[in-house]
Amino acid sequence: MMGGMADATLMLERCVRGDPEAANELLPVVYDQLRALAGSFFQRQPTNQTLEPTALVHEAFIKLIRYAESGWESRAHFMAVAAKAMRQILQDRARRRALDRDAGQQERVTLSGVAATPSLGAVDLVALDDALRKLADLDPDQARIVELRFFGGLNVDEVAHIMQWSKSKVEKEWVRIRAWLSRELAEAEP
Repeated sequence: MMGGMADATLMLERCVRGDPEAANELLPVVYDQLRALAGSFFQRQPTNQTLEPTALVHEAFIKLIRYAESGWESRAHFMAVAAKAMRQILQDRARRRALDRDAGQQERVTLSGVAATPSLGAVDLVALDDALRKLADLDPDQARIVELRFFGGLNVDEVAHIMQWSKSKVEKEWVRIRAWLSRELAEAEP
C-alpha cells in the first residue's frame, strides 16, 4: 500500500476511474484526518448523542466512495467533500430527532468550527442548516466558504486554493460571513 497524503491524491484518482481496490487502500491513509474531522464535530456535544465519530467517518466514507465518479481535485477537495458529507449526515439525524420531539425542544450542539467564532457558541444543527440554505440562495460562494471552513476544517489558504481566490478575498468574505451567520443564528434562537 502507498503511504502519505501525496499518494492519497493518486488513490482518489483511481477511485474516480472505478478501481475497486483504491477505496480499500485510501481509507487507512485518510482515516486519521477523517476521524479528527468527525471528532471535531462531536466536541462538547450532548452526551445523549447516539452516533459516534467512528461511525460518522464510515458512513461518510461509504457515501463518498459511492459518488466517486464526481471526482476530487486534491486531498483538500476530498476533505471538504467529506466534511460536507458528515455535515449532511449529522443534519439529517438532527432533523429526524427534531421530528420525533416537540418543536420547542430542539437539541443544541457545539461544532468546533463554529466555536472558532466565539459569538456563536452552541449551535442548533437544524438552525445552522437553515441559515446555510438561506446563505446559499443569497451567495453560493459564501455558503461554500462556510462549508469549507466550519465543516471542512480548512484554513484560509486551502479555501483560497479551492475557490481559486486570493487569500485576502477569502479573509474579507469570512469576516462578512461570520457577522451574517451570527445574526441569523441569533434570530433563530427560541
